[in-house]
Amino acid sequence: MLQLSGGGRPDPDPRYGAYLQPPMRAGNVSVEFDPRPTSVRQARAEVRRRLEGWGLAERDGTGDDDLVATAELLVSELATNALLHAAGPFRLTVTAAHGVLRCEVADGGRRTPRVVEAGTGESGRGMFLVDALARRWGCDQDGAGTTVWFELGTCACDGCGRRQP
Repeated sequence: MLQLSGGGRPDPDPRYGAYLQPPMRAGNVSVEFDPRPTSVRQARAEVRRRLEGWGLAERDGTGDDDLVATAELLVSELATNALLHAAGPFRLTVTAAHGVLRCEVADGGRRTPRVVEAGTGESGRGMFLVDALARRWGCDQDGAGTTVWFELGTCACDGCGRRQP
């Protein structure tokens, strides 16, 4: 890891303007990783550590923590893509607020990800998993880089975390 920024609350942003204080279980962190294979494992560990710290890794008595496991898997896929398709470090940003967990992986590449049907090959399924498991996902190209993001629901209310049409 190269640099850690952020804190226990979301950065000031117009999206949070209606809230004097972020709701419980909110947080924001941004970490830059070197372009090496061990960074994918470090990014997964950072996601788990933050979600546990923010109280989003609640276990139901069976040891099940679907939100954390899904977030770790999808961050792993995005971080791997950043390593394979960009020639430099990548930045992981994790934000939790208002019932939504948003994970972003930004890199210096200009490639737009695409969903490839899961086949028998050993690679190419990362975005298929993101598309299948995330509530929403997208790609933003800004300046000389690309940011791929996904969102998951964090609350137990009906419909939270389910894919939106």
